[in-house]
Amino acid sequence: MSTITDESTVDVVRKATRELARSFDLEYWRQKDKKAEYPREFVKAFADGGWLGLIIPEEYGGLGLGMTEAAVMLYEISASGAANSGASAIHFSIFPPAPIINFGSEAMKKQWLPKIASGEILMCFGVTEPTAGVDTSRIRTMAKKVDDGWVVNGQKVWISNAQNADKILLLTRTSPRDDNNPLDGMTIFFTDMNRDHITVREIEKCGRSALDSNELFIDNLPVRDDEVVGEVGKGFQYLIDGLNPERIVVAMEQIGIGRAAMDIAVQYAKDRVVFDRPIGKNQAVAHPLADSWIRLEAAERMAMHAAYLFDTGQKCGKEAAAAKFLGAEAGFEACDRAMSTMGGYAYSKEYHIERLWRECRLQKNAPFSQEMVLNFVSHNVLKLPRSY
Repeated sequence: MSTITDESTVDVVRKATRELARSFDLEYWRQKDKKAEYPREFVKAFADGGWLGLIIPEEYGGLGLGMTEAAVMLYEISASGAANSGASAIHFSIFPPAPIINFGSEAMKKQWLPKIASGEILMCFGVTEPTAGVDTSRIRTMAKKVDDGWVVNGQKVWISNAQNADKILLLTRTSPRDDNNPLDGMTIFFTDMNRDHITVREIEKCGRSALDSNELFIDNLPVRDDEVVGEVGKGFQYLIDGLNPERIVVAMEQIGIGRAAMDIAVQYAKDRVVFDRPIGKNQAVAHPLADSWIRLEAAERMAMHAAYLFDTGQKCGKEAAAAKFLGAEAGFEACDRAMSTMGGYAYSKEYHIERLWRECRLQKNAPFSQEMVLNFVSHNVLKLPRSY
């Protein structure tokens, strides 16, 4: 179970990570976006500060803190203007290691968690496949048992950080799909990103250019028995444990991006004079910004409530889903309204808003689309008939 949060600890995390994140200015991120360049200096700074090990238990080299602290840190990163390029580069050390922390062997945890916490190794998470989409039960990547371990063949898509990763947490099928129990028979491996057997092809995309997204083609990848996380066939159940934390931190990241955009837009509305008056005097400018402030505040309350429930061992599925929905909506709307506030200048990369807008749009689609959130709430909360 995660550590129950102490308010003073949260304050320390907030202050320290805000100061560290804001030491990398908007121009740093504009250049990383322009060059599609991995933010190594930024990641190293957070590694040197011990922040990559925030949720990793202290006995394995981490800080042993909870989801509340993780959410606050990732919010501060996004709100600094780093947006998804900065937050995503860090959050790969927050929720992907969860299956190892909770279900890995003692030997696996002792060998790898300290290296993840220190930044000595980088990892990626291989789940999504081109033919399966959100129906994870239909993944086709298959691990076949052989005398000295396993051999994996298949394909993954939208795998972030694969260009730089040393290790991959890889979800495979180890038995064929059973229509009666479609989520059984999947296994997680934590293994090397062996470039002799994994071809990594980068995907050019709309935003978050500083962090790569990729297709993986896996050809006869050898995996050892001691690289199985937990038990064979229970991989999806282990994966579920990481979904609520992911939704919580994504919500906070989106809220942070919205706030970064609001800071720029509000200052512009105060400074920009048209017809002898600052444009912020006009209700058509002021009211949308005020409305976005309200929506960002509400989304943050839901996300932090979900984090509290998680940290205290309570069920938080519906709250985490709602937080992700509200964070994605409020964050993108704030960015979009900032674009409108700044008029033609919004299209200039010099003003940074267009980058925040591009990066923020992603989370309405991923990792849990707004439509799938509504499906989840309709069926699991309102008890309406399942639509899929």
